[in-house]
Parts: sequence; structure tokens; C-alpha cells
Amino acid sequence: MTLLKSWVTSANTADHPFPLNNLPYGVFSTGEDDPRCGVAIGDMILDMAQAEATGLITLGETAYFDVPFWNEVMEDGPALWSALRKRLTAIFAEGSADQAAAEALLVARADAELYMPFLVAEYTDFYAGRQHAENMGAILRGGPELPANWLHIPIGYNGRASSVVVSGTPVRRPLGQMKAPDAEMPSFGPCKRLDIELELGAVVGTGCDVGSNITTEQADDMIFGYVLLNDWSARDIQAWEYQPLGPFQGKAFGTSISPWIVTKEALEPFRTSVPPRDHKLLPYLTESKPGLYDIELEVLMQPEGSETTTALTKTNYSRMYYSAAQQLTHHAVGGCGMTPGDLLGSGTISGPTKTEYGSLMEMGWAGKEPFTLDSGEQRSWLEDGDTMTLRGNARGKGYTIGFGDCVGQILPALKDQFNS
Repeated sequence: MTLLKSWVTSANTADHPFPLNNLPYGVFSTGEDDPRCGVAIGDMILDMAQAEATGLITLGETAYFDVPFWNEVMEDGPALWSALRKRLTAIFAEGSADQAAAEALLVARADAELYMPFLVAEYTDFYAGRQHAENMGAILRGGPELPANWLHIPIGYNGRASSVVVSGTPVRRPLGQMKAPDAEMPSFGPCKRLDIELELGAVVGTGCDVGSNITTEQADDMIFGYVLLNDWSARDIQAWEYQPLGPFQGKAFGTSISPWIVTKEALEPFRTSVPPRDHKLLPYLTESKPGLYDIELEVLMQPEGSETTTALTKTNYSRMYYSAAQQLTHHAVGGCGMTPGDLLGSGTISGPTKTEYGSLMEMGWAGKEPFTLDSGEQRSWLEDGDTMTLRGNARGKGYTIGFGDCVGQILPALKDQFNS
């Protein structure tokens, strides 16, 4: 596929993240207006509430865009998703008869405030990047050997939907209990080993009932789209608490997502297969089509007060060992009901070299190998005021499918009222 030309001229350059080929979904406001659904095209946003109210877009008798989230559209399934995308493409295509009507409903993205694009029903985070899992094994256990189950099932844990925030929302350094290796007793205070995790989040559009299960093909059909995801991690709190039941407070304080949902349909040209298997997967996890996507990913760091931003890592979503469809299938196979608005974190995405690692834990090897920023400062872990930015782009022939930045700045921990 090549670049689709639009009458929105800013959408017609090869490196713009929001061409006609993309059309991602978000929620925005301008001035004192209430938040409402919008579609990004070039440097503009189409006001979907007004487009529906004026009859520019009609999806039947139901009103879908009188609410500030995309869940209503998500719940009605792939046929509606496809019809909406087809209509939007026709509206914005070069030579469209709808240009004048649509132009009146456009607002500049630069003037808009962005919000959570959907209501998160539940949040599950996976551990499905092989290089990351091997690196963590080498750091924590002295060798890259994987857990016995890792090559057979997508490992995950249930996270906190209440802690998922949109890009631009500050993240406060958590307080918690931790224990130094040489300490006799645990201590309480601000996290000292604050980290990021570079992930892609799959947004579940349609659900399945409790007590049922789904195939990977059905799971793929259930996925509405994808967002960038930063699963902030308190490594010292996590290390003390995670045995035997896994992450809890070390992961509960914040997960950031990018503000635009990139639809699965926009990513279709970039499908790619999962890597070769060491062991054949059980039949319920086999896929009938490639389940990953060729999406370039980048992590940037900017210290507070510095004008210099450092690119810490560049990697690709195709590095994952399990696809989102396989993760969703495994999640539901025991009878767990899945809900529209469920969010599945891919797990940390790392590559084979240090410049492709997706967490500071790996980049600094748990603090043993501090790295130097372009500003000259050194880091092993996040410091207060640091701003982290995740970027993702799928690059086609003469066009780019971008996600919009996923940004978060670290705020100092709250005052410790328990020991003051």
C-alpha cells in the first residue's frame, strides 16, 4: 500500500504520523468545551460528535459519539469498525464531495487537549518479550535461562485499570516497603529504583462471556486497536514483594498510554510472523495468520531543566514471542470473561543489543552499569523531574502510521506521613 492522498494537505507527507492511511481515534477538547471523540488527520482533528449531529457520519439509529470515549463503537464489533473507517476515508480522500462539510468540523491538534481515548475495563500485563525475559534472568538469577513455562504460555498478571493514565499525565514516585539485600528488616519510603517498560497495548473491542473460550482467530477479531504503553515499575518495591504471587504495589501506581488508538485495520499492511519456536505450542495457541506487526519503537529521556533529549533505545514490536491474539486467547481459555475496554500490555519489548533494551533495569544492568545521557548526566534509574517519551511508527511505502507520543514526567514522592 502507498500513501493515500487527502485534501487535508498536512496529511500528505511521508513522515507525518497521521496520514489518511491511519485515522486514529482519540478524545479531545478545546477551550471550555466538554471532551468529545475525535479522529486525527494530518495536523487536524475531526469533531466526531458534531459530525454525527450534522449527519456527516451516520452509523444507524444509534448515537455513538455523544460520549467522551470510544467504547460505544468498540462494543458493536468489526463490521461497524470497518464501515466507520470506510466512511472516514471517503470523507477525507482527495476530491471528496464532503470536503466543505468536514472542513467546518476540523480543529487544530495544536489547540486541543487530549484525554483517555477509552474507558479501561480491566488491565493485564504480560511478560512476552524473550530478550527482556532472558535479560531479567541474567540480572536476577545469574543466567539467561527462562522459567520452565515461558516457552509454552504467555505469562501475565492482572494489573490496575484505575492506574492507567493518558500521555502527559505526571506520574508520582511511589512510596512502599522494600528490603536491601544486606538489611535485617525491610524499610519504608520512596522508591529508589524507578523504571519504565516499553510496551504496546492491545485494546479489546468486543468481549466474551465468563465460562467460554476463544480461538486465536476470534481473539484477533476482538482487538479494536493498539496504543503505546509505559508500565512504570518500582523495582525495589517489586523485588521485595513479588515472591510468591508476583507484582503488586511495584506496578500499581501508574501505567501511561498514548492518546490515540491506532486501529488494527490501519496496521494490516505491517503484519509479520512471530519468531520460530523452541517447542511447538499447544493447538489452542496456534495462529492462522501472522500475529505481530513491524512497528519501530523508541524511548527518549529528558532531565528536568535540560533542553537535551537522549534517545535511549530503538527496537521493534516484531521482537515479541507471543502476539496479542495469543495473549488474549490464553487469558480467556480457562473461562475468564473478557470485556470491551480491556487493555493487554504486551510485556517489555527488547532486542538483542543494549541499544534495543526496553527498560532501565536492562540498560543499566540493575544499576551496575550507569549510562550517560547526551546532556552529560548519568542515570541508572529515573530521577524526579525526568520526562520519558515513547514513540512508535510503522513505515510503509511513502507513508507512516504513528501512534502519537506517550509522555510522562516523574513527580517527587508524597511526604512520608507514617514516619514523620
